[in-house]
Amino acid sequence: QVQLVESGGGLVQAGGSLRLSCAASGRTFGSYAMGWFRQAPGKEREFVAAISRNGGSTYYADSVKGRFTISRDNGKNTVYLQMNSLKPEDTAVYYCAAGATYYRSTYILSAGEYDYWGQGTQVTVSS
Repeated sequence: QVQLVESGGGLVQAGGSLRLSCAASGRTFGSYAMGWFRQAPGKEREFVAAISRNGGSTYYADSVKGRFTISRDNGKNTVYLQMNSLKPEDTAVYYCAAGATYYRSTYILSAGEYDYWGQGTQVTVSS
């Protein structure tokens, strides 16, 4: 069992930055690929970014590529999402997720393949 707790959300002006953190419980954090998803009001949950177990492979949605950076610290059981040049359309509840993978360099893109989810943190970008 893995418990995920997100933090770092808040209100920021367009063009600003935020760093989200997701702390995981347990000793097996390194066994999981991690991902960030978001859900805006009235919209479906969408993929944002993913990172492999060893942090060597990452993947981003086109909408955030070049602005967001996903990283992880396996020693601290934490995954991060650095968000720069924020836009009003980035406003959403952001969720982190953990999914077991066999290979250390594999990331997961599909929400259905993740095993554990956090409760979410609100990010609001004002224009």
